[in-house]
Amino acid sequence: MLLSSKTDIILLHKINFMATINWKKEIQPLIKKYKSKKHPLEYGNFYELMVMVVLSAQDSDRHINKLAPELFAAFPDMKALAKADTESLYKHISGVRNFGNKTKWLLGIATELKDNKNIPANLESLTALSGIGRKSANVILREMGLPAEGIIVDLHVVRVAPRLGIAKGTDPKKLEKQLMDKLDAKDWGEVGMAISFLGREICRPTNPKCTECVMNTVCEYYAESKK
Repeated sequence: MLLSSKTDIILLHKINFMATINWKKEIQPLIKKYKSKKHPLEYGNFYELMVMVVLSAQDSDRHINKLAPELFAAFPDMKALAKADTESLYKHISGVRNFGNKTKWLLGIATELKDNKNIPANLESLTALSGIGRKSANVILREMGLPAEGIIVDLHVVRVAPRLGIAKGTDPKKLEKQLMDKLDAKDWGEVGMAISFLGREICRPTNPKCTECVMNTVCEYYAESKK
C-alpha cells in the first residue's frame, strides 16, 4: 500500500488501532455501570410499558411519563384499551407526536391481544404488532427480563456507537447488525441500553464529558479530540 501523505499514515494507524480493539472485553465497564438500570419510561407493568414504548417513538420519554397517569387511569389494562375508540384515546394522547397513527396502532394492538397476559415474549411476535419495530421490541424484551434477540438502537445509540468507533453509519438496522457481530450474545440485552444511558448522561451531543467516561480509553472520538 502506497501512502501519499501524512494524513494517509494517520488514517492507517487509526484503522489498525480500532481493528485491534476487543469490544467484547472493552464494553464490560459500560455494561457494569448501567446493568439492570430501569428504562427512563416510568411504567408500572408490562402493559403500560408496551403502550408507552409505542407512544415514545419520535417523542420524549419525559413527555410520555407526564401524560401516562391520566391515560392509564382511563385505560388501566389491555381489556379496557380494547374497548376504547379513537375519540376517547385522542383525548389523552393528542399532544403526542404522530398521535393519529399511534392511536390506530394502540387500538389495533389492544384488539389483537385483548388481555395483558397475551403480550408476546419474543421479537418476531412483538414486531408483528402495529407500531412496534425492532428497537421497541428490544426495549420490551429487556425490561421484561426476557432473552435478548437483538440490541436496542435508539437515537442515543445512533449517535454514540459511531463516536466510540464500535460501529459506523446512521442506519439503526445496520448499526444493530454491527453491534451484534462484535459483541457476545449474552450482553445484547444490556449493551444497547447502556450505550443509550451513556448518551443521555455523559456523551451528550455537545460538550460531552469525555474525561468522566468509562469508555474513553478506547473511544475514537476522545482519541481524536486530544490531537
